[in-house]
Amino acid sequence: MYKIVFVCTGNTCRSPMAEGILSKVLQDAGYDDVHVSSAGIGTLDGYPATPYAVEIAKRHNVDISQHHSTRMNEFLFKQADLILAMAKNHYEHLDDFPDASQKLYRLKAFPQTNSADARHSVEDPLGGTLEEYKVTYQEIEQEIKRALPEIIRRINHRKS
Repeated sequence: MYKIVFVCTGNTCRSPMAEGILSKVLQDAGYDDVHVSSAGIGTLDGYPATPYAVEIAKRHNVDISQHHSTRMNEFLFKQADLILAMAKNHYEHLDDFPDASQKLYRLKAFPQTNSADARHSVEDPLGGTLEEYKVTYQEIEQEIKRALPEIIRRINHRKS
């Protein structure tokens, strides 16, 4: 099973939305053998997704209402085939993990590794308005659609 992990800070906004979006896209495309999850570098386990994240996702037929935060750790990192960080600080936090150069990317720079700069970060909507969450959701969705051919290529490559 191919494993993809999205990473942000608190694992209550950006990464759960990304997890929900990609899970739905892959399921709709018939990829049942892919496990998509999310984690946070600065969270504890068990926090729910924010109400605005749940609401915006629901408007797009993506259900993240049962999501609970998970703290990123070495075990999750090791088990993942692909890790997509939401921002520069998440990428830098994880860059020292073993095999980071083979699996760690910023979502907005994927599949490029070292070319990412500040423009390649998805801003955190935490504490923002419903409209700010909507903009963040749309940005994540757009980036996932842009990255999807390469994600699918990697999934298929793993199968062969």
